[in-house]
Amino acid sequence: VQLVESGGGSVQPGGSLRLSCAASGFTFSNYAMSWYRQAPGKERELVATITSAGGSTDYADSVKGRFTISRDNAKNTVYLQMNSLKPEDTAVYYCKGRQNLLNIIYWGQGTQVTVSS
Repeated sequence: VQLVESGGGSVQPGGSLRLSCAASGFTFSNYAMSWYRQAPGKERELVATITSAGGSTDYADSVKGRFTISRDNAKNTVYLQMNSLKPEDTAVYYCKGRQNLLNIIYWGQGTQVTVSS
């Protein structure tokens, strides 16, 4: 089982990044997918979630209207489009897959996002 994030990097405030998380080794379409982030000295927090079929999404208040989560079940990939980035968005971003019925959870290794002028 693998979840591999990519797309992180450094960007100026107001800029955009698109994170990807490629899944393998499990039936991706059976899993709700989420993005979390963890800033230095802070707890990991939920950023966005999308249901297994992609029909429903949810966002943390701090990113609503700026971030968009989506998925392509044919490509076993979940995305996080991040616009209007702020310095407080700086963190390591992780993707998580969860099979709700059996409570099976997988995590990726994380990708660094730095927003700074």
